[in-house]
Amino acid sequence: MAIKITEECINCGACEPECPNTAIYEGGAQWTYAGGTKLKVVTLEDGTEIDANTPMEPVSNDLYYIVSSKCTECTGFHEEPQCAAVCPVDCCVDDPDVRETEEELIAKKKWLHGE
Repeated sequence: MAIKITEECINCGACEPECPNTAIYEGGAQWTYAGGTKLKVVTLEDGTEIDANTPMEPVSNDLYYIVSSKCTECTGFHEEPQCAAVCPVDCCVDDPDVRETEEELIAKKKWLHGE
């Protein structure tokens, strides 16, 4: 499963630089699939293809947030999610709404980084 940031977040920003996929953004910040990845074009769930540099709407306007489609729980990089490891208030937690197997997380890492 992906990681999410709960409302207990104090907006310290400790998590953001730790993410190997650049899946964490400050509240209100637009994000892109290309940021921190090798993606050039992305096919969305509805079949639409977009340039990976297309700015996407923030997931949260108030708190740091994690883009679940870019989160691999640090699989293939670290033994544990680094955002959770550095969070001083333990607000980086498993997202029960986004469940993925280790194989799916490894495949996502390969997709993101062109491996």
